[in-house]
Amino acid sequence: MARALPSVALLAGIGIAGGFFGALFGVGGGIVVVPLLIAAAGFGPREAAGTSLGVIGFTAVFGMLAFAALGEVHWRDAALVGAPAALGTLAGIWLQRRVSSRFLVLAFAAFIVVVAIRLLLE
Repeated sequence: MARALPSVALLAGIGIAGGFFGALFGVGGGIVVVPLLIAAAGFGPREAAGTSLGVIGFTAVFGMLAFAALGEVHWRDAALVGAPAALGTLAGIWLQRRVSSRFLVLAFAAFIVVVAIRLLLE
């Protein structure tokens, strides 16, 4: 059975939240957009991850240009992190196709909890 299409307003709200937290904390796609696409818009974990990466393309370019205008992008370091990140993306997609959706949701939730505890202890 196909899922009901989410409203334009709901998707726009998720986008605003992702962009806001992305600019404020440097996170948005995975931490904000994925859970909202799953919980509020009815996406499956794989659809949410793929859609989130599409969203990140827009927010990353816009954010990069805005921060670059402020002189706050370290281009060498961005390249040194970004190029291996592209390889990590391919590895993540490969693994994602081989594990259950339930595992993906639980692993993501565990990751968020670990990061939250680490931030609270700093």
